[in-house]
Amino acid sequence: MYQYLVRAQEGSLAVVTLNRPERRNALSLDLMLELIDCLNGIAAETEVRVVILAAAGKVFSSGHDLNELVGESIAQYRRIFDVCTQLMAKIQSIPQPVIAQVQGMATAAGCQLVATCDLAVASAEATFATPGVKIGLFCTTPMVALTRAIGRKRAMEMLLTGRAIDAATAADWGLVNRVVPAAGLASETRKLARQIAEASSFTVALGKQAYYRQIDLGQAGAYEYAKEVMSQNALAEDAQEGISAFLGKRAACWRGK
Repeated sequence: MYQYLVRAQEGSLAVVTLNRPERRNALSLDLMLELIDCLNGIAAETEVRVVILAAAGKVFSSGHDLNELVGESIAQYRRIFDVCTQLMAKIQSIPQPVIAQVQGMATAAGCQLVATCDLAVASAEATFATPGVKIGLFCTTPMVALTRAIGRKRAMEMLLTGRAIDAATAADWGLVNRVVPAAGLASETRKLARQIAEASSFTVALGKQAYYRQIDLGQAGAYEYAKEVMSQNALAEDAQEGISAFLGKRAACWRGK
């Protein structure tokens, strides 16, 4: 269905693979539009509990396609970065958690993509960088996701130097959740995904939405919002079923509502 993506289904997991390895999975405008369309479709599929975002070849993503950033108009540049922003927002707005499966280098908007995903599992061979400063194009949009993932000082160091960090550093800084041997990357990512998929899809979706809603609020506002969400959550069928199952020492039977 797509020119630059491969979509596969593994039980309750949707695996979406960036499939432009000859261009180091550069995020061209067409690829980003395809990925938005794919995620829109997945969002409506109740049988999909978790999304894994992977990439073909040795590079996860080298960022924007630089061929699209030469000799164009301001309107076209705005179009490219607007679509990129829409993509990042889409990843965090769909009900299913999205896990980045990072097998290799992720730079610039590719690093932004990893930082934006809800979770990330990286191969020990993966590296991460925001090297735009070296070519005269500061990684301003990647900066938004990166700063929120790893904090101000570490993000600024990456942005100002353009220097790559290894997977162990990325895990220590909070850019990825865990680092695994390259040979076990796919299996470890699926292990994490299936663990999440065991929970109520309704509860996971509600929790993901609430997480991003409260994260930038002040503490008082966050508590005001969170207590209402949790009160409404307690009324849900799956919450009542889950609590009753726990108290009755039996397995829960989720209804997704």
